[in-house]
Amino acid sequence: MDQLRAIRYFIVTAEKGSFTQAAKQFNVPASSISRRIADLEQSLDAQLFSRTTRSLSLTEVGEQYYNQVRSVVQQLEQCDQAVRDYQSVPKGTLKITCMSGFAERELIPVLNLFSQTYPEITIDLELNDALSNLQRDDVDIAIRGGFVPDERVIALRLMSNEFIAAASQGYLAQYGVPSSTLSLRHHKGLYYKTPSGSTPWLSEIEGQWHNVSAPAVLSTNSGNWLIEKAIVGEGIIMLPRWVLAPHIEVGELVELKFEHSLRVTQQQEMGVYMLYPQRSYASPKVKVAVDFIKQHFLQPQ
Repeated sequence: MDQLRAIRYFIVTAEKGSFTQAAKQFNVPASSISRRIADLEQSLDAQLFSRTTRSLSLTEVGEQYYNQVRSVVQQLEQCDQAVRDYQSVPKGTLKITCMSGFAERELIPVLNLFSQTYPEITIDLELNDALSNLQRDDVDIAIRGGFVPDERVIALRLMSNEFIAAASQGYLAQYGVPSSTLSLRHHKGLYYKTPSGSTPWLSEIEGQWHNVSAPAVLSTNSGNWLIEKAIVGEGIIMLPRWVLAPHIEVGELVELKFEHSLRVTQQQEMGVYMLYPQRSYASPKVKVAVDFIKQHFLQPQ
C-alpha cells in the first residue's frame, strides 16, 4: 500500500465528507478512494470513518488521526515546494495580511516599490485587524501591532506602536486642556475598535492602574473617520504615534502630555511586528519580501 497516497485520500475525504467529491479532486474513481482508505484502516487496525448509505463522518479516532496527519502532510508539501523553489526566480502569489491603518499609511507604498522590483510576484493583500494563525490561514506574512506573539513564528519588530492622546486646538479651547490623566474622564472620547473591543485609556498612578476613559462620542475601526472627528473638535483621540504624527506636525492636532503614563494596555513594549513561519523563508518570494520590508522599515532614518 502507498501509505502517503492513502493518507492524502483520507484527508481530502474527511474535508469533503464524500468519497465521490474526493475522487473528483484526485481525478480517480470513487472506488479507488474507498479501497485505499479501507486498506489504511486495516493497516492501522482502526475504523476512521463511520459509513451509512447516506452519510460519511469521522469516528473519534478518525478525527484524532486527521488532526495529526494533516499537519504532517502540510509540512511535507511545504518542504517539497521549498526544494522546487530553491534558487528559482521569485514568483507566484504572496499572501500578506496587515492591520488596516498600517497598510494604508505605511505598507502599501512599500509594496508598490516591491512590485516594481519583483514584477513576477502577485501580491494578495488582506486588510484585517484580527489576529491570523499563519499555519491555519495559509498566510505568508502577517503584520500586526501589539506584543511578540506566542505563536511559533519569526517575529521581526518593524517600529514602535506607542499610543498617544491628541485633540484639536478648537476642542481644547472649548473644553480645556486636561490637567491630568484622571481628568480625562470628564472629556469626550474617540475610540478605535479592535476585534476584541474598543481600546481603553489606562493610566498608572503611584503603582496602581486606573481606567481613565472618557465617555465615548464614537467607537469605530475606521482610523480615518476618528481622525476627521478629532480634527473638527469632537473629542480626544488615542492612536499610535505613527498614525497621528503627520496631523500633529501640520497643527491639525495637538499631542496631550501628562505627568503619569497613559496607555491602552498595562503591557509594555508595544510594537508593529512582521510575522512569518521560519521554514517559509526558504521560499524565494517570501525571502525577498521579508528582506525588502525589513530593509525599508529598519534602515537608518
